[in-house]
Amino acid sequence: MNAILSRLRMYWALTKSLQTGLLLVTGLVGYFSARCPWHSNELVLALGVTLFLAIAGSTVLNMVWDRDIDAKMLRACQRPLPAGRISVREATVLGSVMVLLGIGGAWWLHPLYGALVLAGSFFDVVMYTMWLKRRTPWSIVWGGIAGAMPILAGRALGTGQVDAIGILLALAILFWIPTHILTFGIKYADQYRAAGVPIFPNTYGEWLTRVMVGLSTALAVVAMLVAAWQIRLPWNYFHLALWLGGALVGTAVWSAVRQSPTLNFVLYKFASLYMLAAMILIMLGVLEF
Repeated sequence: MNAILSRLRMYWALTKSLQTGLLLVTGLVGYFSARCPWHSNELVLALGVTLFLAIAGSTVLNMVWDRDIDAKMLRACQRPLPAGRISVREATVLGSVMVLLGIGGAWWLHPLYGALVLAGSFFDVVMYTMWLKRRTPWSIVWGGIAGAMPILAGRALGTGQVDAIGILLALAILFWIPTHILTFGIKYADQYRAAGVPIFPNTYGEWLTRVMVGLSTALAVVAMLVAAWQIRLPWNYFHLALWLGGALVGTAVWSAVRQSPTLNFVLYKFASLYMLAAMILIMLGVLEF
């Protein structure tokens, strides 16, 4: 029994549960933002399961492909694959089965939803990780597109189409992801350089990277607020989202001015908390409406 639990914990580690969980939340929020009058608990559960399988499975496959990079980085070398606690074959089978089940289940629920879930996995695993991550720091654009797919897919499942609000929500995620990734890259720039992965701080310099973080953060907040306005989010929730967004943009701008490692770490953490809080506010607002 202990051996089984230990194996399951290693599988769980391969999914990057916090990252997967946040993307799963965005997908659920995208669905509920449609205020679909005919949704059922079974459909919401199916949405959650299919998104989890596709997102987590894609992450496992990314971990398989990046195992040599992880082995060269102090922060990642103890992950199950580079540490040799799970075989490449086992992880590849696990990730592939999860992705196929997730995409297949999504397609069964609705072809458009399935196509968007498929696109998310393709952009994440093939475009971002396998093709561009080791070639150019601009790979984060494709990583951002992949990260934006769950909320767009969830919205599409609720509305039956890709609409303007879904695109705005997706853009909010797309522009938010550089804030998350680039602040992380600044913190671990030396390790990425040692692993041979091109990132913005090492390619264009830390100052320009911080300026880009400030711009992308502002665009993310604007897109989120416009989407919330279009969703007709109740004023009390919109007001909180406005203040949170302003605080995030202010922190990003201040980080660009001061270039403090401590402030960079605060921005990295605050960006994730902002996105989670924004999703919760939208969820509460649409359920209250």
